Amino acid sequence: MNARTYLAATLFALAALFVGWSLGHPHPLAGLLAFALPPVLLALVALRGWHRAGFTAGVLALLWFSHGVMLAWSEPDQRWFALAEVGLALLVVHAACLPGMRARRETRQPQP
Repeated sequence: MNARTYLAATLFALAALFVGWSLGHPHPLAGLLAFALPPVLLALVALRGWHRAGFTAGVLALLWFSHGVMLAWSEPDQRWFALAEVGLALLVVHAACLPGMRARRETRQPQP
């Protein structure tokens, strides 16, 4: 699995979590548009090869991580959804960093 596919898969998983989460709220459309739509769009452009998809997903993952921690702390009823959001946000950051880590590993000079 290459880095783009890994990033897209984690974003689709995060979007699926948000869809399940939003369906239990009184205003599901607002939750779908605010939370589920951005990771779906980022996953689609990542699969199409947009070179800024990883950076954008990494920046948004900071927001998703913070949202998950805040919700896990303040809403005991939704703690498992929030912790799943935290875990998936960390996977998005990992997937977004993979191309840079691979490029750095390839450019290192062997030590004599």
